[in-house]
This record gives sequence, structure tokens and C-alpha cells, in this order.
Amino acid sequence: MSVSIALCIITGLISYQAFNNRSIVEKLKHHPVSEHQNKEYYRLLSSGFVHGSWFHLLINLFVLWQFGPIVEQAYGQIFGAMLGPLVFLIMYLSAIAIADLPTFFQHKNNPQYAAIGASGAVSGVVFIYILFFPWASLSLYGIIPFRAILGGIAYLIYSSWASKNRNDGIDHSAHFYGAVYGIIFTLIAKPQVASLFAEKLISGFPW
Repeated sequence: MSVSIALCIITGLISYQAFNNRSIVEKLKHHPVSEHQNKEYYRLLSSGFVHGSWFHLLINLFVLWQFGPIVEQAYGQIFGAMLGPLVFLIMYLSAIAIADLPTFFQHKNNPQYAAIGASGAVSGVVFIYILFFPWASLSLYGIIPFRAILGGIAYLIYSSWASKNRNDGIDHSAHFYGAVYGIIFTLIAKPQVASLFAEKLISGFPW
């Protein structure tokens, strides 16, 4: 079983339990005030395993299920079959926490703020996929086709804008920073990926 599928199962099971027991959400959610004042830093990680609704959960699990195994395989090719899955797991877990840090510093004295979900880490997985396959053909809702690199740029622009201008209960900054972190983590762990990305970007460009 791949690490991605194992993460899907674990996240699904914990989120399902939380749907039926609100106290689990309260204990695991990203709550900057609790993290800052009570030193409950585990929440930066645990928040990635609970979700607010079935739709929220299934979207994240579907995207992780789609892109995770492909990224794992690419990691296996550059880090080795044994080390690749471990590096992927480290990236995923650390991405959950890193994606929460901006709102931690922004809301550490705001008791009303809280966030849950694996979206930051899932965004990291998707953007690593884009790093390896920039011109891959994807589709929005299975209907509107687009190239991975172009969709990624649009996603970053929107997430950055929405984090400053929307108050819809979605942690858009986690999406943005999770995506950026996935790229940075991969490039630091294996700098050669930068040249591979450049080669694929140039060779695949529709001149």
C-alpha cells in the first residue's frame, strides 16, 4: 500500500470519527490561541486529519488519491525506492504544519479563529506534481481542460488574493503556503529537480 493511500485511509477514519464526536474536532483543530498560550503545538499537525464536512473531506481525499501515488512514484525515482515514500511522508506531514504557520502568527491572540483540513498538504502534493509534469493536461470538475502549470499559477494568484480579501471560512493562505512549501521542500531535498523542471517546461511549451 502506498503512503498516499494509507494517509487517505487514516484521514478518512479520523475525520469520520470527528463527524460523530465534536470534541475530537475541538481537540485536534488548528487553534492559534491554544497553540500560543497553552503550547498545544501538536494542533499544527493534527488539524490536517479532521474536516468540516463530507464534501471537504472527500475533495481532499480524492485529490490526494489522484496525485499522491504519482508524486510518490516520482520521489521513488529521484530518492530511491526505499527512501522515496519516507521523504513523501515527511513532506506531507510537515506541509500540514507549515501551511498553518501564517495563520498561527496572524491569529495567535484571536480566540475566534480556528481551521481544519488537509488542504495545505494536498496543495503541496499537487504542486509537486506540477513540478514534475508542468504541461500535463488536467480538467476542472472533469469538464474544463487546462495545463497543469497554468492552472497552478492561477491557483496561487487566487489563493493569495482570497487570503486577503475573502472571509468565507476557508483558510486560503494554507492553500497558498502549502503549495509553495511543496515546491521548496522538493527543490531543497533534490536541487536537480529544478533543471528537470526547466527542461520539461521548455520542451513542452507550445511554441
